[in-house]
Amino acid sequence: MTSFHAKTILAITISAIATTAAAEGELNLYSSRHYDTDERLYSDFTDATGITINRIEGNADELIARMEAEGANSPADILLTVDTSRLERAKSAGVLQSIDSDILEARIPEALQDADNQWFGFSQRARIIFYDKSDVTNPPMDYVALADPAYEGQVCHRSSTNVYSQTLLSSIIENHGEAAAKEWAAGVVNNFARDPQGGDTDQLRGLVSGECDISVSNTYYFARALRKDVDGLDADAVANIGWVFPAQNAEGAHMNLSGGGVAAHAPNRDNAIAFLEYLSSDQAQQYFSAGNDEYPAVPGVGLSASVATLGLFRPDAVDLSEVAQNVPAAQAIFNEVGWE
Repeated sequence: MTSFHAKTILAITISAIATTAAAEGELNLYSSRHYDTDERLYSDFTDATGITINRIEGNADELIARMEAEGANSPADILLTVDTSRLERAKSAGVLQSIDSDILEARIPEALQDADNQWFGFSQRARIIFYDKSDVTNPPMDYVALADPAYEGQVCHRSSTNVYSQTLLSSIIENHGEAAAKEWAAGVVNNFARDPQGGDTDQLRGLVSGECDISVSNTYYFARALRKDVDGLDADAVANIGWVFPAQNAEGAHMNLSGGGVAAHAPNRDNAIAFLEYLSSDQAQQYFSAGNDEYPAVPGVGLSASVATLGLFRPDAVDLSEVAQNVPAAQAIFNEVGWE
């Protein structure tokens, strides 16, 4: 796939999806997505189907543990969360079930869904390299280069306990092997400008404050700053930040996934499947981009202006369910090289 505009897929309208759901009823949603813009997704689904959404929101690990504890008595119909590693964690915990959906199979690329159809990706974020254009004239062009001694004392990154860090290293293991991944992680630690800290927006703020010259962040944090005011990232600050979609001559840019699956004991299973199918519709996919500056999972869906500003790129086509299997090895490497 050369870009997210590579091909056009027949649009699936909400009204068509709604015919698969009951005209009334409810849906119990457990979600660790904390974005106010998702309100539009929920209200549009309810307007189209008459299905009321009851929500419980919280930390992904806490929600998974809750579903385990509730067992067969769990009211959960859907689990929505961010990052493939968490989706795989939910699968391993036995709190999701396999489903059959021709719509999801047709809409969601194979690499963005579980091999057993227990979870599906609905939006993506590229994890890319940002840099201070005033200080860096030769930015790293791929992830491997972040470990180059030429960038000693310049790199800001999140902690090793963060799932984005874990999944990035897991993808490096998948693409380059454990030995190369360990060497890379040790090199990045040597290049740290400060101890790992903060969220993705803090990595961008580090460029503005001068604490670091190079950082790694998901695209949607930066695209949001292009679209509206973000504390510490005003228009002048953003204008001085450059970006690189890494590994365009190799595996491609690493992608993080936001997705969901049907709960193992879903009391409203048909409504749950209809909701996932709705999330794959053009309307919902466009809102993931317009409302939260993400990339749609469905190829051919248009991007919001803020996301499109970042330009076309080649994403890593590696199977994300396979990447998630490397998380334990990634954490062991982090511990060994002293990545806090």
